Amino acid sequence: MKRWLIMLGSVLGLVIVIGGIWGYNLYNKIQGFKKPQPPAVVTAAEADVTQWRPELTAVGSVNAYRGADLSAEVDGIVEAIRFESGKDVKQGDVLVQLRAADDIAKLESLKATAEFAKITFERDRAQLEAQAISQSQVDTDAANLKSANAQVAQQQALIDKKTVRAPFAGRVGIRAVDLGQYIKAGDKIVTLQTLDPIFVDFSLPQQALAQIAVSQPVTLHTDVADAEFSGSIAAIDPKVDVTTRNVQVRAMFKNPQGKLLPGMFVKAVVQVGVPQEYLTLPQTAVTFNPYGETVFVVSQEPAPDSKEKVLIAKQVLVTIGPKRGDQVAILKGVERGQQVVTSGQLKLRNGMPVAINNSVQPSNDANPKPVED
Repeated sequence: MKRWLIMLGSVLGLVIVIGGIWGYNLYNKIQGFKKPQPPAVVTAAEADVTQWRPELTAVGSVNAYRGADLSAEVDGIVEAIRFESGKDVKQGDVLVQLRAADDIAKLESLKATAEFAKITFERDRAQLEAQAISQSQVDTDAANLKSANAQVAQQQALIDKKTVRAPFAGRVGIRAVDLGQYIKAGDKIVTLQTLDPIFVDFSLPQQALAQIAVSQPVTLHTDVADAEFSGSIAAIDPKVDVTTRNVQVRAMFKNPQGKLLPGMFVKAVVQVGVPQEYLTLPQTAVTFNPYGETVFVVSQEPAPDSKEKVLIAKQVLVTIGPKRGDQVAILKGVERGQQVVTSGQLKLRNGMPVAINNSVQPSNDANPKPVED
């Protein structure tokens, strides 16, 4: 019996010790919660009014004003190359000459035959006037002369086809043939592109048809050239694609320095309507939730246990409008001049103290461009 009492006392003592330790830790946690929380470090920006012009944005492709892959119409061996890759050429410049010695020799033979047919025709015609030969003989001579001249013209056309000329002015690409190479009709010799002016083709939804017109201003942005190109709509396709319900639009741009090349990926911005004023914030300031969009507004309020004022972040519902680049328009919920948290919202709760550090701020560019490391 005594042994059982000792064991029971030991167990009770152990329970009391464990309970005391647990209670002490709980007390420390409660006291820790009562201590003032350190402010969370965030970035903030002042809500300001900026002027936006309504615009339509689309992804487009650059196409040459004129462009073609040049080739010969006949087979032959490359005898001369009279252009340099990547250089500008004029309309009519000789680019490639195919070997034509045999064809030229045959042309001289056909010319001699045609000359003899002409002499025969003129002699027989004189004899016809003296009634020395029949009319049928003269008619045969005239037919032979026409046939001989046609063969000369045919051979001359064949020789001309062995000289490849630039059909229009532009810039040639990298040549695809070498001296002495045998090429077949249709084989690519070089590409020729007219780069100034240049076209940009893009698609817009059919709802935009009422907002666009020929000669309307278009702005172009690329990730290659750190520049903005200005042009205008040159043509609007009269047919809407039945699959996408989009309409094809072509804009024309000046390209004197050749920075825009056919096949490039670009962003086209069509300016529509009149400029409007919007209260704007960086898009990073807005938290998107199923129940609505919210931002944290920072204001100065007295501290609970002192007369000093501290920065407090309060969560408010907002109504957002159109977006432009890194910016978003705020239609309701924020007033001009209010400080709004732009990053660090994930660690915030409503009414939590904050400290603003704007040494590194999120992007707030209306026309952002890719940045290379």
